[in-house]
Amino acid sequence: MRLVPSAVTIAHELAKKIVRPGDTVVDATAGNGNDTIYLAQLVGPSGLVFSFDIQAEAILATRDKLVLANLESRVKLIQDGHENLDKYLSKPIKLIIFNLGYLPGGDKCIITKPATTLAALKKSLSFLESEGLVLFTVYTGHPGGQEEWESIQAYIGQLPKEQYDVVLCTYLNRNVHHPFTIMIQKLNNG
Repeated sequence: MRLVPSAVTIAHELAKKIVRPGDTVVDATAGNGNDTIYLAQLVGPSGLVFSFDIQAEAILATRDKLVLANLESRVKLIQDGHENLDKYLSKPIKLIIFNLGYLPGGDKCIITKPATTLAALKKSLSFLESEGLVLFTVYTGHPGGQEEWESIQAYIGQLPKEQYDVVLCTYLNRNVHHPFTIMIQKLNNG
């Protein structure tokens, strides 16, 4: 029996530990809708998931999955870049999840980018509730992936330890481009 979970499973397990029915959360990269569906189940009928993607294909795939699961009332689908999340959010958020890279099965030339992901991260931290989480599943094996990770790493490495815990969870015995998880928790200092 394999005990060590994948990067995506780690993110889901952490989300399950913190998200409660009625919470508001963000899927910053809807992709094929798997994270959005998972979060919609966690927030329950009184919660809300804001789900962002720049690609119409991703929004449609996510919408189809939500309809099949009868979860569409729990999600606000937004075809816009995650760097614009502040245009849609108006209250503190419990969890924000990013699954970086490209749309699986989609155009591999359309990827998350360092500048927009960093802007989204900074805005995410400003909306994050005390003890809330920002989770990243990071892929560096595609063109632009390593540069995106380096920009994120430089920023999160400077976050004040009095305000945030920042954790990297990776396999040490895998290919250097194997996906990994970043966890950022806003500390409760009051």
